Amino acid sequence: MDVFKPIQLFADLITYQWLRITPLSYLGNGVNFFVYDVMKIGLLLIVINYMMAITRYYFPMERVRDILTKRRWFGLDYLFAALLGVVTPFCSCSSIPLFIGFVGAGIPLGVTSAFLIASPLVNESSLYLFPAMFGWKVTIIYNILGMAVAILGGMIIQKLGLEKYIKQDLLKFKSRRQVETENGGNSLSVKEQLKYFWTDGMNITKTVFPYVVLGVGAGALIHGFVPASFVEKYLSSKAWWAVPVATLLGAPLYANSVSVIPVMEAMVGKGVPLGTALSFMTAIVTVSIPESMILRKVMKWQLLALFFGITIAGIMLMGYIFNAIL
Repeated sequence: MDVFKPIQLFADLITYQWLRITPLSYLGNGVNFFVYDVMKIGLLLIVINYMMAITRYYFPMERVRDILTKRRWFGLDYLFAALLGVVTPFCSCSSIPLFIGFVGAGIPLGVTSAFLIASPLVNESSLYLFPAMFGWKVTIIYNILGMAVAILGGMIIQKLGLEKYIKQDLLKFKSRRQVETENGGNSLSVKEQLKYFWTDGMNITKTVFPYVVLGVGAGALIHGFVPASFVEKYLSSKAWWAVPVATLLGAPLYANSVSVIPVMEAMVGKGVPLGTALSFMTAIVTVSIPESMILRKVMKWQLLALFFGITIAGIMLMGYIFNAIL
């Protein structure tokens, strides 16, 4: 069941009936994409930030943070975060609200980064579309490699201690005790709690949402753009540089995996090596200009550059491995 289908139907109503834009046209696809993603990510921001405000209030997040940071979990915390990314049906931009919620709740940056990498990289599409298109062997190898990239990427970020490059206003959260102290030592009533949760969640939402609009707007301008002639002429090469070119070519673009996988299948059918085609697809769904614009409000440029660098390096490594073994 597609939980976002009502939003898509409303986006279709606005685009094709209210604005009377021709369906399947470049303008129609771009406007529809913009309306849909702005509404979807905006609602996710509101809901997730509200739920995280409740979590911060009721749960001892300082203790949770200390447990995840100081105890030796042998990578299980990164594995759980990556698995959460697999089961959440979000694209790269849509997973950012949950990433913000995790960081604001005090979850270690490396663990949340593993989620942010895995969410678009290994998803429901790679699980149920890949077997039919490329077989179980490719599906299993891709998902294992994708999980490994997410986990290792998260571990590297955590090891480097980059929390100082997260915007500090996202790390300032109040425990229940602090809120009640400010209230004269009295517990908040149910009505006061609901108001507090809404205010706390909306403060982060209002800070990030303008960047969501800018990011999705950039994505709408390039949505559906696939340089077919370039792909056919250059990416079919088996030279070493084909994988980096495919990755860097796909990185600025923005689409979800469902819409990109058929493109990748067509590329393979035209003679593009599978690893090269996977690099192109994976870069589109994992790193993009819209995602970088939204994350720039969350991260300082040093962390943003490292995050994208690790992710792109992992994508290229996956491409080389597939070209070497298949």
